[in-house]
Amino acid sequence: MSEQNNDLGELADQEPEDRSVFQALKRGLRRKCPNCGTGRIFRKYVTVNDECAHCHEELSHIRADDIPPYFTITVVGHIVVPGVLLTEQLYSPPLLTHVAIWPVLTLALTMAILPFVKGAVLGVLWALRMFEDEKRFPSAVE
Repeated sequence: MSEQNNDLGELADQEPEDRSVFQALKRGLRRKCPNCGTGRIFRKYVTVNDECAHCHEELSHIRADDIPPYFTITVVGHIVVPGVLLTEQLYSPPLLTHVAIWPVLTLALTMAILPFVKGAVLGVLWALRMFEDEKRFPSAVE
């Protein structure tokens, strides 16, 4: 065992189990634990639970940061912008109608889609073991 692996202790000796990215993505889209698919991943709107209530898988160390909002903006933009353009071409409503409808619809879609996207991102990050946890994975340089 190399000197770097000695610093990791028993974690370096453990063989990680295979995790299905697609299955974790599906479970995350349902806002369920990526490990068991039963427990809830969020305790509030998009606040991640510390651990799964069903299988006790630790979830708090998974950091999605800015990825879910970027994906959500992309999805909502691809829904709203064609709607705005199509409405203008077909009906030519007054500007006040656009101002009354589209910001509200954009906000509603964003708030509705964000938890599902964040759940999916957390599931993929969990499956790929892409999380920050200095206790479980200490850096080699100290």
